[in-house]
Amino acid sequence: MKGMTANDIMDHELRYEPRAYLLIVKCQDFLEKSGQDVDLLCKCYLARLELLYYKFDPASVNNLEDAAGEIVAAPEGKEPGGFTSAQVVDKLCKFIYTNDKTNWIRTRAVLCQIFHFALHDKWFEARDLMLMSHLQESIQFADVETQLLYNRTLVQLGLCAFRHGNIRVAHDALLDIQSSGRKKELLAQGLSTRNPVERTPEQEKIERRRQQAFHTHINLDLLECVYLVSAMLLEIPYMACHEGDTKRRMISKSFHNQLKQSERQPLPGPPENMHEHVIAAAKAMRMGEWKQCYAFVVNPKMNARVWDLFPRPESVKVILKRKIQEESLRAYLFTFGNKFTTISLDNLAELFELEKQSVHSIVSKLIITEELQASWDEPSNCIVAHRSDPSSVQKLCNQLSEKLNHLVENNERLLEAMGNKNLQYMFQGSNRDRDNKGQGDNNRGDRGNKGNQSHRMRQIFN
Repeated sequence: MKGMTANDIMDHELRYEPRAYLLIVKCQDFLEKSGQDVDLLCKCYLARLELLYYKFDPASVNNLEDAAGEIVAAPEGKEPGGFTSAQVVDKLCKFIYTNDKTNWIRTRAVLCQIFHFALHDKWFEARDLMLMSHLQESIQFADVETQLLYNRTLVQLGLCAFRHGNIRVAHDALLDIQSSGRKKELLAQGLSTRNPVERTPEQEKIERRRQQAFHTHINLDLLECVYLVSAMLLEIPYMACHEGDTKRRMISKSFHNQLKQSERQPLPGPPENMHEHVIAAAKAMRMGEWKQCYAFVVNPKMNARVWDLFPRPESVKVILKRKIQEESLRAYLFTFGNKFTTISLDNLAELFELEKQSVHSIVSKLIITEELQASWDEPSNCIVAHRSDPSSVQKLCNQLSEKLNHLVENNERLLEAMGNKNLQYMFQGSNRDRDNKGQGDNNRGDRGNKGNQSHRMRQIFN
């Protein structure tokens, strides 16, 4: 296949894939009718499953949307017999779970079914199957191909969690892959060119054989954007709540570094790429400007590159808008709450275009967790602030005192590390100095007494 472009290779692979799939289906029918060994049938089922699990089937989605965002009826299944892909995957996996004697086939079947559930927005089924399988505890002992499939399944599970509004779960699922710096290698979607010296030619050939076909790839821009937006929704309210706290932990180190780099720019311009759009949205969220934040995240440029790649983009945008409104409200209360003595519930609901019950619930949770020092005045529907947060000068003084305390503690540890022997030597040396000084005084006193006695003797004899 030398001299062929990527499109030629993809066309070559896709041209023969339907034929291979039909051949596997015929082989499955033959093995089922002839009553062959169960092990052979499990291998045949797995081969069909690995050609089916990554394909999106509109007939397997409950609420399918068209281009205008309206719900349409699901089409009929395209599998042999008129079945949907979800029905076929469920049948194949149940047979493998019951009859397989090798752990390898069962593990791959579980991962394929979780991937298929997550791809079709069946979040609860995918999550429950992942938790019940306990694969996260034993996947490090599996072969490399199964570990790559596990990485792909974990990423797809994180994307499904984001589509359902589970931001924390989505961030945790994508964190390891995104922060590793080797997304292509961990997802078998290419080789990294940063350190080509680390691989021998034979190792490079083996890794190239493990690569996924192009039509099975997960969009890396979509993966990165979902991770950054999830980190923004978690990090910005946390930063606003713990501003000035030197001991605060970072939820997302990569997002925090990108935010710091953008703040160091002397002349920031309008956002151009996906990273800059998310960072600009984070700055707007920090000030409570939820409309501006949503405009940076959802716009025609971001829609074409990211959001329209989802099977139900309009529902994802609605969930994302709701999350931005809620997190912007939290950031607004943390940032500007010390400037008010009372805040009206009606004003907050109007400012962030949320229901009064939602605003009341969010503020009550902040008060219960003691993140917001305030209380409700029920007759007037107002938030009454109990005490104001320290000013910027007071925060700097607190930071200085913490650093001085840290310096004192380090010095005390250093003295303790010197050991008791050195301290005893120091005390013994000071005692010797005092003894020598005392002996010198005694000698001088003796000489003085002898002089007085000789003087009195001369007086007597005279």
